[in-house]
Amino acid sequence: MKFPIGRAALIALCVVLLSGCALLSPAKIDTKKYVLNSIPLNLPSEQTHSATLLVLPPETEPIYAITQMAYTTKAYEIAYFSQNEWGATPSQMIQPLIVETLRQTHHFSEVLPSPHFGRHTFALRSEILELKQDFTSDPAMLQLAMRFYLSREATNQVIATKELSVREPMRERTPYAGVVAANEATGKLLRELAKFVVEKAH
Repeated sequence: MKFPIGRAALIALCVVLLSGCALLSPAKIDTKKYVLNSIPLNLPSEQTHSATLLVLPPETEPIYAITQMAYTTKAYEIAYFSQNEWGATPSQMIQPLIVETLRQTHHFSEVLPSPHFGRHTFALRSEILELKQDFTSDPAMLQLAMRFYLSREATNQVIATKELSVREPMRERTPYAGVVAANEATGKLLRELAKFVVEKAH
């Protein structure tokens, strides 16, 4: 069957335009997702007390309260990787690690994650101050900093505070090397946290 020349030209033009649209469509970018899941091993075992501890979700500086993975290449600047991110927010990943670390000290009869509406003896609040890959140094470093507040429920007063900071060298200047360093830094920070809580929760 023959088409009139005008109709054939129109069909050819549509085919060309559709092909061009397909070529111009942005390619799908696969985003890699990573987690923090390291807790310190061989924590000193304490005699179990009747006290209970409530662990609240860490509050987070706004620039780190997202799943995007932060890095810096110059002073005063924060950027985010486009194809690498956390599988959850730092607060969501770190709270269960704090709970499990403090359970393994056997210092408390119970370590409870918030939300929990029953009674407890102590409460641990925290802030994530920094979680970024720092490429301004050689080697590149993973910077993790948190502040902790231990309070007694009976008086609702803070009885001890502690700021902990870890700078962990990265084996390579890559996002994944930063994830490995972040897990190593988390384990070290949690070990120091366990010492602090066990010492002060009496």
